[in-house]
Amino acid sequence: MKVAIITDQHFGARNDSVAFLDFYEKFYENTFFPALDASGVDTLLVLGDTFDRRKYMNFYALDRAKKMWFDKLEERGIKIYMIAGNHDTYFKNTNEVNSPELLLREYGNIEILSEASTLDINGYEICFVPWICADNYTRTLEVMENSTSTICMGHFEIEGFVMHRGQVSAEGISKNIFKKFDMVFSGHYHHKSDDGQIYYLGNPYEMTWNDYDDPRGFHFFDLETRKLEFVENPYKMFKRVVYDDKEQEPVDLDTLSLEDSIVKVVVLNKTDYYKFDKFVHKLYTLGCHDIKIVEDLSEFDNGELQDESINLEDTLSVLSNYIDSVETDVDKEAVKTYMRGLYTEAINLEVV
Repeated sequence: MKVAIITDQHFGARNDSVAFLDFYEKFYENTFFPALDASGVDTLLVLGDTFDRRKYMNFYALDRAKKMWFDKLEERGIKIYMIAGNHDTYFKNTNEVNSPELLLREYGNIEILSEASTLDINGYEICFVPWICADNYTRTLEVMENSTSTICMGHFEIEGFVMHRGQVSAEGISKNIFKKFDMVFSGHYHHKSDDGQIYYLGNPYEMTWNDYDDPRGFHFFDLETRKLEFVENPYKMFKRVVYDDKEQEPVDLDTLSLEDSIVKVVVLNKTDYYKFDKFVHKLYTLGCHDIKIVEDLSEFDNGELQDESINLEDTLSVLSNYIDSVETDVDKEAVKTYMRGLYTEAINLEVV
């Protein structure tokens, strides 16, 4: 018996960007729903952070989300079990007030899980655990300990797992809490990873440059065989173009699909300024949502980009590297944790 699992959809992200809503919809219309229909699955598990902001929701973004996602699931008769993630909850110390319960009351096919509980899903027990906070910590651990299920699904912050490529979580709950379970599935960290027991499933699509060229999508899970199947999202929002005219012709922009994308041009060598100007001019006619040109490559030897995975404009990496370079007796990891918190708060503020 198969179910579908998705997590961290973040409807309303990037200040309710219409470009990102269009990007989301392309995935749901062309990838998610065709795969769901072909599978015959009638149950969907949503592991938190359905909405992006903790304190409010843009009406237009909500309307788009309902039309592209919730309405279509209801029309298909899909039963949804949805847990509350940290972005879904108004307060940081309790899940009592949360956006799914307030915004999705009209849907009879959605069951919101704001407290830990063990449910029978198509004849198989699953222990569901929403965001763990001060208010529910003790009770949640009791529910997990007393559950007879061997599968746990939640929205966890677990120490030692990759939050996004290049950054491992230095805080969170210990993985030892889950030792009684055979398999654990979680939302929260957007990078897809696992250690053979605990599976971070990753979010469905790219949302920031931290997600560049990192597989995204959703999963099918067979409750009987315990087989987990990944369905990858083929669409990319963030694209990087390398410009180099030193010993070769620059990349032909006509061979690239850059429309409706956020593009970063990394200039390795620029010897012909006229040719570069023509290149940039053409780039601006291709319908990109945003274009950034990076020309200062002094940190790389001989002007060559050695590591294709390096994100030249990763704010968190800049902050982390700066903190590492400062001579101080202060706990640098604690400072990094504090700065990551400030950064997360900052990128979720709406520009007025």
